[in-house]
Amino acid sequence: MENQSTLFDEITASSGEVVKNGLCNVCKGTRRLCGRDRCPLMLKFYTKKFSTPEIKSNDIAGSSPPAVFVGRYGYPKVEIGPLLPTFMGDTTELDKPELWSGKSMYDIASMRYQLVRGKYRIDATDFQKSGRIVDNVQELALTEKPVSVETLFEKKPSGRIVLDDEIMPFGPSGRMASIRVDNGRFERNLEKSFYDIDMNSTDAVVSAYKNGTLVSEIEKAFSVGTMGVGKRRRFVPTRWSITAVDDIIGKRMMLDIRFNETIDEFRLFQWKNLDNWWSIVMMPVTWRYEMIEAWYPKTSWNPSPNEMILSHDHEFFDGRTTYADNITGAYYAARLAVTEYLQSINRSAAVLVFREIHPGYDIPLGVWNIRENVRAALRTTPYTAESLEGLWPQIEAFMDLKKSRWLKNSEILKDYLVQRRIEDFY
Repeated sequence: MENQSTLFDEITASSGEVVKNGLCNVCKGTRRLCGRDRCPLMLKFYTKKFSTPEIKSNDIAGSSPPAVFVGRYGYPKVEIGPLLPTFMGDTTELDKPELWSGKSMYDIASMRYQLVRGKYRIDATDFQKSGRIVDNVQELALTEKPVSVETLFEKKPSGRIVLDDEIMPFGPSGRMASIRVDNGRFERNLEKSFYDIDMNSTDAVVSAYKNGTLVSEIEKAFSVGTMGVGKRRRFVPTRWSITAVDDIIGKRMMLDIRFNETIDEFRLFQWKNLDNWWSIVMMPVTWRYEMIEAWYPKTSWNPSPNEMILSHDHEFFDGRTTYADNITGAYYAARLAVTEYLQSINRSAAVLVFREIHPGYDIPLGVWNIRENVRAALRTTPYTAESLEGLWPQIEAFMDLKKSRWLKNSEILKDYLVQRRIEDFY
């Protein structure tokens, strides 16, 4: 461990251009933009002491929450498999971020590291004849409650814990020789879309969501090829499926929201959790949305000792036509929570999500953190004002950054303050 920590210090000390240009914040350990074979920040994360299960055999039995994982490296040839602990019981909480409110970052990480990943290689685009292991993984993803899983590995699972800015962490992994999954009851909405081979995947996602299935459950089913039309079904890497589901649901809700009446005052929601500070501003004008992130020094994706990094992405009334490259999956997770709120009140608005990431947030946990915390913020009672100016004192009192920094980095605010609207002529 000490050698890895020393290596990290040496790499970051000699890589000023990476820190200075904010490449770590853009890359988030997935694109290797610094040109190094291994991400120096990942080495830092791996030096933290987390408990992982003691694995004594290559035959592991446990109650899967249920949980599955689909890798992305080498796509379309990818590794799929279950996530399971080494014990039996009610493990629901291990894979349901909707239940994690109030837990600390390290409690969540330690909980997730109890899950062992099984790996089995398939062709994600042509898996229909891949055999019983694929069937078991699909069935597991559709199952409603924890179910007993027994996995025979080729050798004892090992390796480093997995950390990523978009997916939830998990523990050691190993290649599977076989798997046995006990019978469990399928979640009813996911079961319906599984057997409806004429329903496209977008309609399947939206239908399940509207009928009460949790987003985290939909993401699992979407990732293992149980949605879509017949032979066009595909396994989707977990990392991609999370953003795809957030995007699909958000876009569908926007179809209605954009044409609703606007709210009739300026609203401000504020929230702090996991050393993430949130201010969410809603303005009484037609739909537009922006997210601005301020990564403080020494946070998970900003190793700089003193330089802050700000990133932002936005869309106007017609939505985006390109991927949100700066904020990535967090953009869509926050947008889903925002559109949920606006649909619940049957109104439209321009929405700005200000997020400050402070040094206490020093390991990545996945974009569930964004979706669930924006949801939590929007359940609080908002501050209201008759003008945008009326909100700034409260924003500046709550957040670290001042008005000038937010204005400088916001396309939506620049447009709002410069463009004249029809109501200006009344």
